[in-house]
Amino acid sequence: MSAEHLKSEIQVWARELGFSEAGFVRLEPSDHEPRLRSWLSKGYHGSMGYMGRNVDLRVDPRGLLEGSVSAITVRMDYLPAESIQAIEPLLKQPNRAYIARYALGRDYHKTIRRRLKRLADNINSAILNRKLGAFFARACTDSAPILEKRLAEASGLGWIGKNTLLLNRDGGSWFFIGELLTNLPFESSSSSATSHCGSCTRCLDVCPTQAFVGPFELDARRCISYLTIESKNAIPVDLRKAIGNRIFGCDDCQMVCPWNKFAAATVDSDFQPRAEFDATELATLFSWDEATFLKKTEGSAIRRTGYAGWLRNLAVALGNAEYDPNILRLLRARLPQVNALVAEHIVWAIAQQEQRA
Repeated sequence: MSAEHLKSEIQVWARELGFSEAGFVRLEPSDHEPRLRSWLSKGYHGSMGYMGRNVDLRVDPRGLLEGSVSAITVRMDYLPAESIQAIEPLLKQPNRAYIARYALGRDYHKTIRRRLKRLADNINSAILNRKLGAFFARACTDSAPILEKRLAEASGLGWIGKNTLLLNRDGGSWFFIGELLTNLPFESSSSSATSHCGSCTRCLDVCPTQAFVGPFELDARRCISYLTIESKNAIPVDLRKAIGNRIFGCDDCQMVCPWNKFAAATVDSDFQPRAEFDATELATLFSWDEATFLKKTEGSAIRRTGYAGWLRNLAVALGNAEYDPNILRLLRARLPQVNALVAEHIVWAIAQQEQRA
């Protein structure tokens, strides 16, 4: 069996497992090392200290799996059809919560890693049945020090756009990516990684907090996704109003991207929105105690922010909400129960609400 024949079989298996596309890339030192080191030197990674660790592995992932020589890359669509139309109207409802579309359903890490392992099982069975030697692989999806978007780009799954997301001519950007590092000597797929962003700057212009320093360069310290998920610190006061009702992540730069008119809606049940996260009243979410939060976020990426981060984010959104005496009462009642970090944001929210009273 030739490598090209096995590639074709892998692409079929990948689609059967729910992946939209699969590509292949030889593992070698990345040409993005200078860009990564420059980005880190400017402090654009904020408090994400892990980004500055294992840089050598990020630029040469062969060290993550001894004997690996190539990677199988995959992408998986995640946006439910009904969510496409709901994005802009929801952002205009300040008393309801906006959650990044990728986090409305099951935690993608679990879904993609599980299916990558099943893909590896399929490959292993084929190789064993045909007595083609040993096979080993490691599944990764946003879980190892890898320049994932660069690997996906080099494998032909798309190009890295001005908003630093991977874009695909046929699939936009509403998708997850993952990799199987493997010892199979696959050559890189024919690359379609040439940028097709042209002179468009919609993604850069729409960013609520102006987090883009320029095309292809993001200052994470101003990014709403960083501020509401990764950061465990106080949200800068000068950025709070711009966050609006976004309590977990942000999709604005994807919402305006022209290539997303080609995005395919997912039919995967794992990514269907949970009712409690889809356009729910901010006050309802803020009233959850920690036990309720943990129960409601079981198997969800939202748990990543932690309960204190959840309250912090909601307090900012409630400060941006339309005046409501019930919101004021809720904020004041919660204030004595929280730590200093959350209290700071609640005090700010109370002041914002009182100004509108």
